[in-house]
Amino acid sequence: MNSDFHWLPASASSSAARFDALALTTLIMTGLVALILFVLVTWFCIRYRAGSSAGRQHPPSGNRTVEVIWIVAPLLLFFAVFGWAAYDYASLYRPNPDATPIYLVAKQWMWKAEHPNGRREVGELHVAAGQPVRMVMTSQDVIHSFFVPAFRVKQDVLPGRYTSIYFTPSKVGVYHLFCAEFCGTEHATMSGRIVVMPPAEFGRWLQQGPSVPGMAARGFALFRRFGCSGCHSAGSTVHAPDLRGLIGRRVHLQDGRELTADATYVRDSILLPHKDVVAGYAPIMPSFAGQIGEEDLLAIIEYIKESAHDERSTPQHTR
Repeated sequence: MNSDFHWLPASASSSAARFDALALTTLIMTGLVALILFVLVTWFCIRYRAGSSAGRQHPPSGNRTVEVIWIVAPLLLFFAVFGWAAYDYASLYRPNPDATPIYLVAKQWMWKAEHPNGRREVGELHVAAGQPVRMVMTSQDVIHSFFVPAFRVKQDVLPGRYTSIYFTPSKVGVYHLFCAEFCGTEHATMSGRIVVMPPAEFGRWLQQGPSVPGMAARGFALFRRFGCSGCHSAGSTVHAPDLRGLIGRRVHLQDGRELTADATYVRDSILLPHKDVVAGYAPIMPSFAGQIGEEDLLAIIEYIKESAHDERSTPQHTR
C-alpha cells in the first residue's frame, strides 16, 4: 500500500544522509538514556514504596565501579557524537575551490540570485546535480535565513555582511526554499524553489535567457561609473591602494591592525571607507552608502576578485 507519509524530508544533497544519521543517533542515544532512567525510577518507586516488604537494613554506601562507568561511558559516548557533529557542521563552511559561487540577496520578501555569468533569478535557484555550490549571501533589509530542508542546510542571511555556506546537490528535482527567520508581516510568503538539473541541462539553461554581461563585466562597468578607476587604476595620479590580488591578501591598517581582505572588507571599504584605512594612505575616499545597492556591490567584488587573474583589467585593492 502506498503512503505519502515520510519520517524525514527528501534527501537531495551529498551531506544530507550524514546529518540524518547524526540526528537519528542522537535521538536513539538520548531516548535510550531516558528509557533506562524511566525504568529505574519506576522500579525503585514500586520496589521501595511505603509499606513494601523490601529490606531497608544496611543500604549500600556506594559503588565506585558503577559510579565511574555511569559517568565515564556516557561522557565518552557524547563526546564522540559531539566530534562527529562538529566535523559535519564544519564541512558546510570548509572552502572548496571547485565550488561554483552563486550570489544571493534576500529582501522582504523575496530571494534574488545571480550566477557568475550574469544570469539572474527571483524566487528560484537553478543548480547542477553533483557540482558543489558556494552560496554568498547578504540581506538588503533585515535578518533572513536560507533554509533548504532537502539539503539539510540553514544559514542566516544578515544585513551589512556576507555569509557563506557550501552544499552539493545529489538528486535531480525541485525542492523547497524557505526563510527560517521571522522577517516581517509577509514572512510566511518568503519561499522559493531550488531546481536541481543534470549538469548538461544546467549548462544549457545557464546560457539561455537575456544576453547580459557577466558579474565581473558588470562590476567593471560599475567600477568605472562610480569613479573607482579614477583613483585605483594603475595610471591614476591619486595616491590610492592598488586593488589587484586584494581578496585573500593580508592588509596592514593605519591603526596597526592586520586583517585578511575578503568580501566583507571590500564592502565596508566602499560604504564605510574610514572604518579600516590602509596604512600609508590618507582617509580621503568618500562613502558610497545609499548610492550602491547590494547586487551592485556583489558585482564589484566579483570584478575585484576576477581582475587578479586578468592582466588587462583595472587594478584591485581598497580605498
